[in-house]
Amino acid sequence: MNSIFKIKELFKNFLIEVGELSYFTGRFFKEAFRRPYEFKEFLRQCFYMGNRSLLLVSVTGFIIGLVFTLQSRPTLQEFGAVSWIPSMVSISIIREIGPIITALICAGRIGSGIGAELGSMRVTEQIDAMEVSGTNPFKYLVVTRILATTFMLPILVFFGDLIAIFGSYLVENLKGNVSFLLYFNQVFNALEFSDLIPSIIKTFFFGFAIGLVGCFKGYYCKKGTAGVGLAANSAVVFTSMLLFIIDFIAVFITDIFYDL
Repeated sequence: MNSIFKIKELFKNFLIEVGELSYFTGRFFKEAFRRPYEFKEFLRQCFYMGNRSLLLVSVTGFIIGLVFTLQSRPTLQEFGAVSWIPSMVSISIIREIGPIITALICAGRIGSGIGAELGSMRVTEQIDAMEVSGTNPFKYLVVTRILATTFMLPILVFFGDLIAIFGSYLVENLKGNVSFLLYFNQVFNALEFSDLIPSIIKTFFFGFAIGLVGCFKGYYCKKGTAGVGLAANSAVVFTSMLLFIIDFIAVFITDIFYDL
């Protein structure tokens, strides 16, 4: 009986959180198109998120390109298909590996930061002070951060993909003596708009999910210092799960269009 009661309670809490997140999302769209627009804060958040995440994304992308090529090369060499490496690596990274890995990194780097920042502001009653002073904290704190993550993640994914492909080229240059021009000619010959457009579109949804969940967890953080850590941790976990769901839906829809 106790286990059934716990399952019911967990399911109830899950539905409550989904409902609160849905209301939070609706409030975001309502506030995003209402004046005044916090354009300076939006640009500050874009610089903060992009500048501080660029090095981590670049290093991760470079290592992914190296490792993916090193792991794939021996198997393809057995079948005499080493010449397929540029097209295989570029399509795999741009379609799937680059966007999802970069989004997961940003969920840990940006999402947890937003959750901790807004959570500490809620605990120290800074958000309450903004409401009392007549400022709209939701527009200033939440809308700007969600928009910043939505627009910055595609840029970070672009840099991550580019550096990952460059890392793959370095392996091919050292192992197979492939020139830069030959490698990237094969890369661009293999890529089509049907590879680029779906991967670009879903990165906007990834960025939106990261900003939305991070702000939601931080904005409604419970009192106490333990609540700040819980908000940051739950923001990463919830966002990671949401990213995989969005990715599955995006791949499913893309696959339907490929079959048409």
